[in-house]
Amino acid sequence: MKRFGIYGGSMIARFHAQAIQAMQDGKLVAIYARRKEKAEELAHEFDCQPLWDAQSFFANDEIDIVTIATPSGAHLEPALQAAKAKKHVICEKPIEITPQRIDQMIDACEEHQVKLAGIFNRRFNPSYEALKMAVQSNRFGELALAQASIKWYRDYEYYQTSNWKGTWQWDGGGALMNQSIHTIDQLISLVGPVQTVRASTTRRLHDSIEVEDTATALLEFSNGALGVIEGSTACWSKNGNPAEVHLSGSEGTAILQDDKFRVWEFSEEKPEDIDVLATLMVNSETKGLGANDPKAIKSDGHQRNFEDFVEAIENDHPPLIDGKEARKAVEVICAIYESAKQDGKKIVLD
Repeated sequence: MKRFGIYGGSMIARFHAQAIQAMQDGKLVAIYARRKEKAEELAHEFDCQPLWDAQSFFANDEIDIVTIATPSGAHLEPALQAAKAKKHVICEKPIEITPQRIDQMIDACEEHQVKLAGIFNRRFNPSYEALKMAVQSNRFGELALAQASIKWYRDYEYYQTSNWKGTWQWDGGGALMNQSIHTIDQLISLVGPVQTVRASTTRRLHDSIEVEDTATALLEFSNGALGVIEGSTACWSKNGNPAEVHLSGSEGTAILQDDKFRVWEFSEEKPEDIDVLATLMVNSETKGLGANDPKAIKSDGHQRNFEDFVEAIENDHPPLIDGKEARKAVEVICAIYESAKQDGKKIVLD
């Protein structure tokens, strides 16, 4: 059994704690927060040790794995401290806000011989796994178009009740880096490397923030497919618009809505389609997960993410979403921001 310590007292720390407590091979032993009252509140809720001194947290011999639940631009420093203390690191999305900062995390974990993983919990739902298998089996034929669509809504209070959301320094971006990154990560992992991006970003609703609340990008993938990313926190909907991944090719089309399919059609039907159509399709009760309310997400994806990490540690192989894999979505989003700064100039990725 691996023993976890959570670094950070943000809202997402609760999802980490819930996921760890649901694991059979994980135990939550401590939670660190800068404010003593927050540390004690969370520790009481999840029956573990409260710590408000970072040095004591990283020196705690009972902790094998540190989960990082701080603001996005504050992931690097605790990751470096954890690696130096010989503790494995699993970090909330985005793993950091620039490729250069992520590279420092990767290098530190390699130097101190500990493992590093990012949290992209949407990669662990059955629908994504079915879609990934369909891509790997070439069921789409020649992929033509691929799209990530995230038309979400955040109200005024969402940004005003935090001193880091909506800032370049701590959020690293807006609707793309914070809200859309899970769906962008899914798109990239399904379709493959992105060669070029051209983009435009703007603020349509939230004038008080530094970053974008609406963005579009055109992508060229190395396999020849073309793609679109559209992300926003200015799109109101009563039940919340689901985040979608669209894949279309010469032999099939699939549209993934959050964790269910809206479309699953292939020119050549296969036996596994029966299960998908019976269990993984949207229904009238389907609502956008986290689309209007960031608290309205499930912790089971985090649980599977953590379980994959523990299994990788115990069997000494890379986790599904190691540092290099978690870096990919951030690299694409940063290229989108660079293109938008240059009035839509085509940016070529390495």
